[in-house]
Amino acid sequence: MKISVVINTFNSERFLEECLRSVQQFDEIVVCDMHSTDQTIAIAQRYGCRIVYHAHTGIVEPARNYAIAQAAHEWVLVLDSDEVVPDALRNYLYRFVAQAETQGYAALKMARKNYFFGRFMHGDYPDYIIRLIRKSKCNWPATIHARPQIEGRIFTIAQRRKELALEHLANESLSSRIAKINLYADKELVRRQGAHFSIAAAFFKCGWRFLRFYLIKGGWRDGRAGFTYAMLNACYKFTTIAKVWEHDANSRSPEASQ
Repeated sequence: MKISVVINTFNSERFLEECLRSVQQFDEIVVCDMHSTDQTIAIAQRYGCRIVYHAHTGIVEPARNYAIAQAAHEWVLVLDSDEVVPDALRNYLYRFVAQAETQGYAALKMARKNYFFGRFMHGDYPDYIIRLIRKSKCNWPATIHARPQIEGRIFTIAQRRKELALEHLANESLSSRIAKINLYADKELVRRQGAHFSIAAAFFKCGWRFLRFYLIKGGWRDGRAGFTYAMLNACYKFTTIAKVWEHDANSRSPEASQ
């Protein structure tokens, strides 16, 4: 069985070469670009990728289905441009697809290793994501942080198999992380339409988010970096809820009804 790799890009020159180097032994690489203005396309061309284009939408999800549809093979590995596939994972994927269809599997859920302050984040592992899919059995909603909808069984790699986890190269600065909280919270409003949160609900959801990342999943092992990472995740949850409150308040204001 053959596997196509599909990578969505926009001004992705920083990590793209490492990403492409890790997937050279797959059967096909398709780069779906949102009209980058940096060296993204030049790098993709050097690695012999097939390049297709999608309108720039600000987030990747609206381009997922289009990008997957461009793949020549039924089994597709969907990557971000800052992710690396270890050799052990590549070998595992080929063994998996060789027997997946006979066992009724349509997708594979794998772990991802994330980094912050230059450290591996225990509190954000395994960060499970569905990235190997049969393209005829997948639909990817266009809303931010949407998970692919799979028609069929999904197999999950055990989290203890850390050698089979995707490496997420992005080691974002604090400023970048805070900027993304604001940007992504705005995008979240699309899928939060009609949602209602009380102050108590906001308190418990944000508190639970911090406790999950810091205590339950072991972020405390990562010192200040782990504490900061957990706090930022709680902040993201609160910012999303606060923007829902703001939207509701604005929609009820006298100015909105004029």
